[in-house]
Amino acid sequence: MQWQPTDDQCQLADALRRFMQRDYGFAQRRASASADGFSPQAWATLAELGITALLVPDAHGGLNASVQDGLHALQTLAPALPLEPVLASALLATQLLAASEDSAATQTWLPRLAVGQAIATPAVFELGEGFDIEQPTTQATRHADGWRLDGTKTLVLQAPFADLLLVSACAEDATIAWFAVPARSRGVSLQPYALLDAQRAADVKLDGVQLAADARIDPAGQGAAMAEDMRALWLAGLCAESVGLLQATLDATVTYLNTRQQFGQPIGRFQVLQHRAVDMWMEVEQARSMALLAAEMCTHGDAPQRSRVLAAAKARVGQACRFVSQQAVQLHGGMGMTDEMQVSHWFKRLTTIELWLGDSDAQLQRVARGPLAA
Repeated sequence: MQWQPTDDQCQLADALRRFMQRDYGFAQRRASASADGFSPQAWATLAELGITALLVPDAHGGLNASVQDGLHALQTLAPALPLEPVLASALLATQLLAASEDSAATQTWLPRLAVGQAIATPAVFELGEGFDIEQPTTQATRHADGWRLDGTKTLVLQAPFADLLLVSACAEDATIAWFAVPARSRGVSLQPYALLDAQRAADVKLDGVQLAADARIDPAGQGAAMAEDMRALWLAGLCAESVGLLQATLDATVTYLNTRQQFGQPIGRFQVLQHRAVDMWMEVEQARSMALLAAEMCTHGDAPQRSRVLAAAKARVGQACRFVSQQAVQLHGGMGMTDEMQVSHWFKRLTTIELWLGDSDAQLQRVARGPLAA
């Protein structure tokens, strides 16, 4: 699949690369990972560059850019392994709020998200349910003039420093409902932890959380569609991020093969290692094509077809994540897994991405449920 970025995408990508080289190198990222897992300075700079405003409608102070613009920025940033909530807040949460048809939460929070003054994150996964977001057990019940939420969410990305949680719940009519829950609301408690890739997440307990009536953000009957749209964007985001990481991993491995000396010559001259590098390149290119397909399909097509195409894309990209990351570590030798080598951090992130929202086997099972053209 052939694709060329737009002029705006190229300009933003150039600005992001300068930011990574100047202010978010490997050393800065390691420092953030070992501290709080979040850099307010980096987030402020990303906001200045427009990342937080990309998907915000212009009526709320945003840039009203396309989803593809956001995915291209995410792919560009990927090699720096940002710990800040680019995907969770700037893309996923922003999309959810923008789809809520000017609810009170939209009016309150989108302008703040656009300028980086607030962070939002979706809270959708539940204990024992894996990555299923279609049948929440968190209960939303009418209470006085508002709502009461009870339940527990798990793997809520960047929840420890989020200002707003977008919580999926089962309403009284058994439909999916979405609620804007300020993270410091009474009855909200967090159990934070670090993931394999050093990102922060938390289990969030909702114990009798009282909300106003206008805290519900889904238009009537649209809660399930919002969940499906968010899942589609999430899958496309993981694919886009993977491509940026895969290319960086391949480039670093080839550089290492051309500089590491053995028997008086670079090990890259050994044919068997050249073949392995070529295999890595093929995996990267196939993943790139599937990521482009995912970026195109995540906002088009009927839900069943889109779901299966995105599952196929995630399965293929996930296979590339596993192959390329493992080959890179092996070709770097034992040092490939040391904390001082950036390739080890790319390996951890690629491994996490392969598992997130379901690994390749789980995605292939989703594809097998029906024809891609259904």
